[in-house]
Amino acid sequence: MSNTQNGNRLQGKVALITGANSGIGLASAKRFVAEGAYVYITGRRQEQLDQAMAEIGENVTAIRGDISKIADLDHIYSVIKAKHEHLDILFANAGSGNLEPLGKITEADFDQTFGVNVKGTLFTVQKGLPLLKSGSSIILTGSTTGSKGTAAFSVYSATKAAVRNFARSWAVDLKGSGIRVNVLSPGATSTPGLLDLLDSTGFQTQALQGFSDTAPLGRVGAPEEIASAALFLASDDSSYMTGSEIFVDGGLAQI
Repeated sequence: MSNTQNGNRLQGKVALITGANSGIGLASAKRFVAEGAYVYITGRRQEQLDQAMAEIGENVTAIRGDISKIADLDHIYSVIKAKHEHLDILFANAGSGNLEPLGKITEADFDQTFGVNVKGTLFTVQKGLPLLKSGSSIILTGSTTGSKGTAAFSVYSATKAAVRNFARSWAVDLKGSGIRVNVLSPGATSTPGLLDLLDSTGFQTQALQGFSDTAPLGRVGAPEEIASAALFLASDDSSYMTGSEIFVDGGLAQI
């Protein structure tokens, strides 16, 4: 996919992107830096974070942490506060999920998925709130699965439906603050996370073909395409948007 040329839509802004060691988070970090932002990225694996930093190249700090752990979030924000004292963009992107049909869902999988996607998103935003000021943007990563039924993916889908309501409710909570909060909901996107998940089933090729056949645009998305929408929500171009959801899904959830 072609990339838009570098600009200055985020010039001088400070951003945090969780789960940015690969996929959509990494593509967004690259785009934000190219548009003038200083970006903090987080992830659970140091080796991947180091590789992501090398790919981004400049104006980036990586902080290892698990957003489902409060102590890790406290550490992440202490590093940001010490260096920049504020945030302009908070992209709560980290998420996880497993394929388990009803009848085979385990307590451990439920706790892990809700712990990261719901609890982690909640406290990522709540603990970051003191660093945000009027004009700041909060972006939550949703999913088409939050609006559709998906076989063997009900737990993950339920977490994304919760994330969607977070934005609606927090838009009301933040009324008068000048801080906006919106949801970015990708469809099937060619990320390491999705490819690894599908590979574990032994039907990666068939599943990807199924996604392509279902979407009106006839293909899965690229992380860079989702990053372009994240840039819009992060920038002042979306200054009159809050509580909204943007789908970048090739039409998958729109028909």
